[in-house]
Amino acid sequence: MKYLGLDIGGTGIKGAPVDTANGTLLADRFRLLTPQPATPASVADTVAAIATHFVWDGPIGCGFPAVIREGVVHTAANVDPAWIGTNARELFSRTTGCRCAVANDADVAGLAEMRFGAGKDQQGVVLVVTLGTGIGSALFTNGHLVANTELGHIELKGIEAEQWAAESAREREGLSWKKWAKRVDQYLHRMQEYFWPELIIIGGGVSKKYEKFLPLLTVETEVVPAQLRNEAGIVGGALVAARSQAADPRTGSEFLFGLVGSAPIQPRRHWQRRMRWRSCHAI
Repeated sequence: MKYLGLDIGGTGIKGAPVDTANGTLLADRFRLLTPQPATPASVADTVAAIATHFVWDGPIGCGFPAVIREGVVHTAANVDPAWIGTNARELFSRTTGCRCAVANDADVAGLAEMRFGAGKDQQGVVLVVTLGTGIGSALFTNGHLVANTELGHIELKGIEAEQWAAESAREREGLSWKKWAKRVDQYLHRMQEYFWPELIIIGGGVSKKYEKFLPLLTVETEVVPAQLRNEAGIVGGALVAARSQAADPRTGSEFLFGLVGSAPIQPRRHWQRRMRWRSCHAI
């Protein structure tokens, strides 16, 4: 099946039609700069422009840099604060005239890597970390996604980790690869202490330069670069569109989903979410 996948980031918004049977892009990806300020109206217009570029009238799946529940944006770390409380699914559907599904951007990229990339057939705990404008995270256990973890916002050195260890920090501060690798290493050691994953996958645009920093890491867990590189968000967006349509073809409603090929997992109830985070804090 063919779906349009979009990856909405803090600096750019890119998309392409994808064959979700094999994860291949069916056309060259098209990228536009993220408007500044990245308000709901301006981002929605950019999403519509990408759909128009591909003359698209089918389902669309979007990765968005925020906590997303039932299509509603709950955080806004790298976009305009006006997004908080906005129903992105309804907004994008209205501006494009297409059925749209929306999920957290790192979760979307992680789904693609688990289906077609470095995490394929991997059991146990897998952590996908995307390094870019911020730090995104997607946590999987035996192939099932724990959505909206947002682990880039844990505290390191008295500030949010992504302010100190994201690729944007390396560029902003003019850090050498060696100095930046030490920061990434400290962040990954913290992730190891929390979750003890069998595998950590590093994604984002910087993953194509993995040889400059991955050999410098000392974390015990195996760390590998994402295989889909910067296309993971696009491919994952298409997967979200496909599975969302299967769950509810009329509304494109979101859900927590397992590894592609399994049935959708219903969202946890509030007490289950509280227990999950209590368990994390107890580690």
